[in-house]
Amino acid sequence: MYESRCGICCDSCEGRGNVNCKGCLNMEIPFWGGNCEVKSCCEAKGLNHCGECTDFPCEAVSSMGKEQGYDPEPRLLKCRQWAEK
Repeated sequence: MYESRCGICCDSCEGRGNVNCKGCLNMEIPFWGGNCEVKSCCEAKGLNHCGECTDFPCEAVSSMGKEQGYDPEPRLLKCRQWAEK
């Protein structure tokens, strides 16, 4: 079962409670109140997560979090795993 649009495993996220995040699947807008390009794109295309997209991995999901120092590879791998189920 997928937990997010981008491959983040929300159920095991340590910071989730600190920012009152319910996960993008359960929120209209992200916890920070802005726009998430990945979330918006998946929802506009009617996809559960990025791994279902024919354009995967696109620039949006591949670069997400890099500016904050996060490695995108674990998320991309998780999307691939979800797509195989």
